[in-house]
Amino acid sequence: MDGGSDGARDRSDAPAIDLRALERDLRAAVQGEVRFDSGSRATYSTDASNYRRVPLGVVLPRTPEDAVAAVAVCRAHDAPVLSRGGGTSLAGQCCNTGVVLDWSKFCDRVLTVDPEARTAVVEPGIALDVLNDRLAEYDLMVGPRPSTHVSCTIGGMIGNNSCGSTAQEYGKMADSVRRLEILTYDGTRAWVGATSDARYAELVEHGGKLGEIVRRLRDIGDRYAEDIRARYPDIPRRVSGYNLDALLPERGFHLARLLVGSESTLVTVLRAEIELVPRPGAVALAVLGYPDIVTAADAVPHVLAHEPSALEAIDDRLVNLESTRHLADQAIRQLPDGHGWLMAQFQGDDQDAADRAAQAMMADVCDRTGATAVLLDDPHHQAEVWAAREAGLGATAYPPDGPETHEGWEDAAVPPDRLGDYLRDFEDLLREFGYQSSSLYGHFGHGCVHTRIPFGLRTADGIARYRRFVERAAHLVTDYGGSLSGEHGDGQSRGELLPIMFGDRLIHAFGELEDVFDPRDRMNPGKVVHPRRLDQDLRQGVDYRPWEPDTHFAFPHDDHRFSVAAGRCVGVGKCRGDQSGVMCPSYRVTREEEHSTRGRARLLFEMLNGDVITDGWRSEEVHDALDLCLACKGCRSDCPVDVDMATYKAEFLSHYHHNRIRPMAHYSMGWIPLWARLATGMSGFANAVVQHRTLGQLVKRAGGLAPQRGMPRFADTRFTTTFPGLEQHSSAERGSVLLWPDTFTNNFEPEVARAAVRVLNAAGFTVRIPTRAVCCGLTWISTGQLATAKRVLRRTLRALRPELRASTPVVVLEPSCAAVFRSDLPELLHGDEDARRLAAQTRTLAELLAERAPDWQPPQLDSHTVVQPHCHHHAILGFDPDRELLGRCGLDADVLDAGCCGLAGNFGFERGHYDVSVACAEDKLMPAVRARPPGTLVTADGFSCRTQIRELAPDTAPVHSAQLLARGLDRQHTAGRTGP
Repeated sequence: MDGGSDGARDRSDAPAIDLRALERDLRAAVQGEVRFDSGSRATYSTDASNYRRVPLGVVLPRTPEDAVAAVAVCRAHDAPVLSRGGGTSLAGQCCNTGVVLDWSKFCDRVLTVDPEARTAVVEPGIALDVLNDRLAEYDLMVGPRPSTHVSCTIGGMIGNNSCGSTAQEYGKMADSVRRLEILTYDGTRAWVGATSDARYAELVEHGGKLGEIVRRLRDIGDRYAEDIRARYPDIPRRVSGYNLDALLPERGFHLARLLVGSESTLVTVLRAEIELVPRPGAVALAVLGYPDIVTAADAVPHVLAHEPSALEAIDDRLVNLESTRHLADQAIRQLPDGHGWLMAQFQGDDQDAADRAAQAMMADVCDRTGATAVLLDDPHHQAEVWAAREAGLGATAYPPDGPETHEGWEDAAVPPDRLGDYLRDFEDLLREFGYQSSSLYGHFGHGCVHTRIPFGLRTADGIARYRRFVERAAHLVTDYGGSLSGEHGDGQSRGELLPIMFGDRLIHAFGELEDVFDPRDRMNPGKVVHPRRLDQDLRQGVDYRPWEPDTHFAFPHDDHRFSVAAGRCVGVGKCRGDQSGVMCPSYRVTREEEHSTRGRARLLFEMLNGDVITDGWRSEEVHDALDLCLACKGCRSDCPVDVDMATYKAEFLSHYHHNRIRPMAHYSMGWIPLWARLATGMSGFANAVVQHRTLGQLVKRAGGLAPQRGMPRFADTRFTTTFPGLEQHSSAERGSVLLWPDTFTNNFEPEVARAAVRVLNAAGFTVRIPTRAVCCGLTWISTGQLATAKRVLRRTLRALRPELRASTPVVVLEPSCAAVFRSDLPELLHGDEDARRLAAQTRTLAELLAERAPDWQPPQLDSHTVVQPHCHHHAILGFDPDRELLGRCGLDADVLDAGCCGLAGNFGFERGHYDVSVACAEDKLMPAVRARPPGTLVTADGFSCRTQIRELAPDTAPVHSAQLLARGLDRQHTAGRTGP
C-alpha cells in the first residue's frame, strides 16, 4: 500500500437522489418514524470512531416488515442503506451517507424462547442487558458480553461479530448465531443457517434468487478453500474480514455465520435465532499481579492451561487514570502488588468448586511466574473489579497528563502464546513513532489488546504519521499470525489495511462475496470492499475549525473552550442503558437517540461545526433535544468521559433566550427563590390560592406549569425567621458551622433545618446561619439565566465572606444546592478565590459528621428505610458518607439504584414535561417505594425527590436524613427520662 489517496478504490459516494421524493415515499411506506431533518441527520453523523459522515435521513422501523418496506423504497431511489444498533462501533461502521435504519427504539421483542433447546428468536434492536434480563427466568443468557452490554444491540453484535470478556468461554457472536432472517438489497428474504448437502441440493433445484445465492457461495467456498485455510489465522479472535471460513465443509457451510461480522455491507438482518448458555452457578475471580503488563502477558499460557472462563488484563496506566478520576477506587484497593494484572475468572456449580479451580491456578501460576495474587469470590467485589476493566475506553480517552487519544489501532489480536513478544515489539513501534499509548489492556486470554493512541488527527503531518503507523502495525500483527481486529471490526479504520492481512486473492474473494449479495454496492458502501481511505472523513481532520463562542461557564477541564466540552463524547453509549446509575433519565423514557447524553453532545458538536446545524445558539434542533434534559448531572459521574450535559444545557439556554422573551416557567420556577420568599410572608393566602382547584389552575397556566402537577405548600413561617428563637443545646466542643438556609428547606420544609440544628448540636457544634438573605442561584442556572445567577452568587459570596475567610464549614441540606457550590460556582465565577473557598468548605450533613465528629455516636434507630439518593448527590457529592452514617445509626438502609426521581427541580413542574417526569419516577423509584415492606421508612434528602414521591404515592411520608437522626435523638431523650 502506498499510503496515498489512491490506496483504496472508492465507489461509496451516494448518487444524486431526489431527497424530497425519497422522504415522501418512505413516509408513505413505513409505519415507523422517518426523519430527514437536520437535527436527526446530525445526531446520526458519527459513532464511537474517528469518522463523521452525515446521512441522507433516518428511519426507525416499528417491525422487521417495516424495514423491508424501507429498503424497498431505498432500492427504488438507489439510496444506500446502513443498519445500526447501539451505534457504538469503534471503527466507523455506523458512519455513512445513506439512509440509516435505527433498530434500537422499536424492534426489541423476544419472539420465542426454547429453554430445552437453549435458543431464542429475537429482533435485532434488543439491547444485550435487556435480553439477558428477560432470559433470567430460564436461567439462560447470551454468551458474548462486550463492555458496552448496557447499550449494544443483538443486531449490532451480529454486525460486528462481538466478543467481550466472556468470549473466552463462549466464543464470538458467530458462535452464538444459529439462524438469521436476512434481506438483501434487491429484496430477497430468507432464513439462513447451517446448510447440509441435502438442503443445498434442494435450494439449487428449487431455483430462484436464494438458490442462485447458495450456488454461488458454494462455488466461492470451493475455489478459495485452500486460500482460506492458509491465510485465515488460527486464533480465537479473528474478527477482521468476511467469514469465508464459514463456507468450508468442515464448518458446515453455515450461511448465518458467514454473514456475522459483515458490518451491514451484505444484508439487513431482520430476526435472529441465538444459541443460549446456562448462567454459571458461581464464579471466582483470581487477580494476579506482575511487574509490568508485558510480564503479565508472558504468563498467559500458564493461566490458560487451567481453562479459565475469562482472562483479562489491565496495566498500571489504566489503574492510575481511573484512580485520578475516582472511577474504580474500591476495585483498585483490591488489586495485589504489581504494575500489570491478569484477571482470571473460574466458574463452578457452586462457590466451593469455583474457588477450588481458582486456587489451584493461583498456586501453580504463582509458583511458575512469581506473581502475587488475591482471590475474590464476593460478587460485589468482583463487580467492582470488572467495572474497572470495562471502564477502560472512557478512562483512557482523555488522560490528564497528555493529549486526547483515539481509536485506529485499538483491538488487534495475536496468538495468546506469542502475546508477550508482540507487546514488546508493539511498544518499540510506539516509541519509534513518538506515541505513548494511554494504556495496554484487554482480553489477554485471546491475545486481544485494547489501547488508544494520541494520533494527531488535526494536521496533515499528524494524519500522515497516523497512516504510516497503522500500516506498520498491520504488518507487525500479520507477521505474528494475528488479526487486525480482534473485536471491534474493520469499518473504515481497517478496511483499507485488509490486503496486508489477507492478500490480494482473498480480497478478490471478498469482492465476489459482496457481488453475490449486493452487486450495486448500496449496503453500507465504503467498508470492507472498495473501502474509503482510513484518513478520510475524519471527525476532526485538517478542516476542523469549530466555532469558539464566548461562554458564561469557564469549562476549566476543557481548555476553557466550549467546543472541547461539546466534542468530549466518544460515543460508547453508556447513557443509552437502563440498568443502573442515573443517566440518562429522558432517554430511558423516550428511547430517542437525541435524548441521550451522546445524542445531545453530537448535536452540540454539529452546532459548533456549523455545516448541518447552521443557526448556532438559535438552533431549534439543539433546543428541542435539550428540552427534555432533566439537568440531573448523572452524566457528570456516570459518563465514562465526564460529559456534563446539565452545564451545557444551561450555557445553551442562556444564549438561546438572550434578548428574547423566555417561557413563563423560567420566570415562575426560575425565580422561585423570590416568589417563595414573598409567598411565605403571606402563606395562608398563598396556599389558599395555589391549592384552590380553579385559582390554582389559573396560577399554573400563567406560570407555564403543568396543570397535572400538584403544588407544594408554603411554610407558615420560614426557618430563618424562627432560628433566632431556637434554643441550642451544644457543648460547642467542635466549633461553629454555618447552616445554609436553601430556598426549599427555608420556605417549604423548615422542619428539616430545625432537625439539622438538633443533630448538629448533639454532635457538639454551634449552628449559625447567614445574617442576610442568600441563594445559591440553582434555579437561575437550571433555566439558563446565567447572568442573573452570577449576580446572585456574587451577592452570596459577599454575605458569606467572614465565614469563608474563617474557614467555617457550610452545611448544606439540599443536595442540589451543595452541588452548585461544589461544581457550578467555581466554573461560573472562575478564578474567584471566595468561590473556591465556598466550594472547599461546603459539606453535606453526613460529610461534616464524618470529618469533624468521627467519634460521635449517632442515635440508634434500629429500623429499615428505603433511600433515594438525589441525582446531584450521586453525581457531584458522592453518597458513601451518607451510607456509612445511616449504617452507624443501626438503620437497615436499602439505597436505591433507581435513577432520577423525574421531578428534577423546575423540570417536572414545566408544562409539557409532566408525562416524562412521571415516567422517569415510575421506571424504578416508585415501584421500589410501593413494594417496600410495611413499616419501612422512605428517606430522600432532595426536596424534589420527596415532592415527587408524595405526589405519586400520597400515603408515603418521605423524610430527610436529618429528620431521621432527630427522631432518634428524641427517642434517646425519652428513653433517658423514663429509664431506670
